Amino acid sequence: MQATTKLERRVVTAAEQALTRGRQVSPLDVLTGLGWVPPGLVTDWRQGRVPHLEAVAAVSADRLADALEVFHRWVKSRDLRAGEVEYPAATRDRRPLQFTAAGDPALEAAYRTHWMPADLPEQQRDRLTARQSKAPDLVVMQALKEFTCAGCGRTDAELLMMEDAGPTCLACVDFDHLVFLPAGDAALTRRAKKASRLSAVVVRFNRSRKRYERQGLLVEEAAVEEAEQQCLSDEEARARRRERDRQRREVADEQFQEELAAAIGRLFPGCPPPRAAAISAHAAVRGSGRVGRSAAGRALDPDAVTRAVVASVRHEDTAYDELLMTGVPRDEARARIRPEIDRVLERWR
Repeated sequence: MQATTKLERRVVTAAEQALTRGRQVSPLDVLTGLGWVPPGLVTDWRQGRVPHLEAVAAVSADRLADALEVFHRWVKSRDLRAGEVEYPAATRDRRPLQFTAAGDPALEAAYRTHWMPADLPEQQRDRLTARQSKAPDLVVMQALKEFTCAGCGRTDAELLMMEDAGPTCLACVDFDHLVFLPAGDAALTRRAKKASRLSAVVVRFNRSRKRYERQGLLVEEAAVEEAEQQCLSDEEARARRRERDRQRREVADEQFQEELAAAIGRLFPGCPPPRAAAISAHAAVRGSGRVGRSAAGRALDPDAVTRAVVASVRHEDTAYDELLMTGVPRDEARARIRPEIDRVLERWR
């Protein structure tokens, strides 16, 4: 497929990256790659907290349909095989998730269809499909305020699970025999979850960040004891592995920062090399959520590289931060300083 418009280029780039990364690609992969459906909001949808995917998209349903149409044209240009994947919600009833507000069966099926290389071995294709169809973890929430259980009417519970009838305490969903394992020890958490026949992720809503954050797990007490014994037996080996992994990450981060700085230099040859290096170091910080750590940024997509440069210019070369501090709304502040950004970018080009 020959991409001609900006949307086509972006959709093709996101699809190619997803296919290379996971040996399969879906409409949801493309939408997250475009940044139209942020991963955190996808989590809310998967956990049954929103009615359909369109409700958390950053663009209209028509725009989503445009991207889906481009994606399917790209699929036809590739030697790919289709396979439908189940999307169960992280709720006790494991109900099928809905992608669109209208719930049109043909469109819902199009969203559930994943595409894999035709030459992919059947066994590997089955593994990928099974992994994608696996039901997500059950989710329990820490209550931020007093609530009334929809099952028994109690008002003093600290944890709840959202049911169709409303917030429900752990006793009413038969989770009250589980114990809380706080987050922090990845090996202990992984092993306890594996050993527990029933488990649920505990999350809490962070009001300042406006997102749910993982707090730990609910698991069987015997599973925690078994996991603790396993962790004690191989602590030294795991410590050595953590150190090796840390060193590998540092090398990979340094290499990526150099590649990103070089990409900035190619797009903006007038940008001073020290400034390009500073932009790269800032945008590529692991775990920062900045554009350099996005899928497009890691692939050195020109649009993503340009966004990183624009963000740097906005904060370092204009009065944008000062405008925000004086109470100017963000959109208005960005409109005011846009000519300054354009002048800097034109000079660097």
